[in-house]
Amino acid sequence: MNIKTIPVGELQANCYILELGDACLIIDPGAEKDKIIANVDPAKQVVGIIITHSHDDHIGALNDLLFQYKCPIFNNNNLMEGRRNIENFVFSTIYAPGHKEDEIVLYFEKEKKMFTGDFIFNTGIGRIDLPGGNAIDMKASITKILNYPDDITIYPGHGPITTLGAERNNLNYFKTVI
Repeated sequence: MNIKTIPVGELQANCYILELGDACLIIDPGAEKDKIIANVDPAKQVVGIIITHSHDDHIGALNDLLFQYKCPIFNNNNLMEGRRNIENFVFSTIYAPGHKEDEIVLYFEKEKKMFTGDFIFNTGIGRIDLPGGNAIDMKASITKILNYPDDITIYPGHGPITTLGAERNNLNYFKTVI
């Protein structure tokens, strides 16, 4: 699986384009539709757009891309927790409320890749003081994610990639202070 990271918008949200065979998925098209479209290989079919959570900086270009690609949208309303496949993309959906009540994480076990939206960042976690945020939910989500292996690469909603192992101490610390 090939992964392209496209920082978009004023808050530089990471939009991801995942390519596998002749298909691609778009994760979190926050803004700058033209920049996103320019990074989609025209030889590949966009088989879906996945939204990790519904904050504006992660969905700003959604309607434009739906018009462009006429593909399904996936989010916590239609991705049940557990294993899922969209075309050749096989992943697990993990509900991870805390930053936002509709936050989901996408875990591609074979590739050891995890797309965390604004749940986990490199050296941080998402804010819980915004609408939809909740400290109790965040603690529960952190506890759940700490059951996964350290060698998973985390692709956050903002900033550089990290690993779950590199974030383990931070996550344990955040559980005690929020």
